[in-house]
Amino acid sequence: MVEYEAFELVFAKADRPEEPAEDVLIVHRSDRKGPGGHPVYSDETGIVQAEITDRGEVRMLASGGHQTHAAPLRVRPVGGPGPVPG
Repeated sequence: MVEYEAFELVFAKADRPEEPAEDVLIVHRSDRKGPGGHPVYSDETGIVQAEITDRGEVRMLASGGHQTHAAPLRVRPVGGPGPVPG
């Protein structure tokens, strides 16, 4: 199974969803696993968290109460595979 150090999550621009513009957020692998047993990736603030499978499937995770995240339009690996944190 290939696990990447980081991914770009690509979202529709929140303030203008009718435009083709995109918001891109980079998330880095943490040492945690999500509810599906796959690595959890988070942005530098720790607010945006996502469980990403080796097939590129994304499950957005809430990091606080009453939080919901839009699903990304697509996900792209950044760089090559890295070592599994231990």
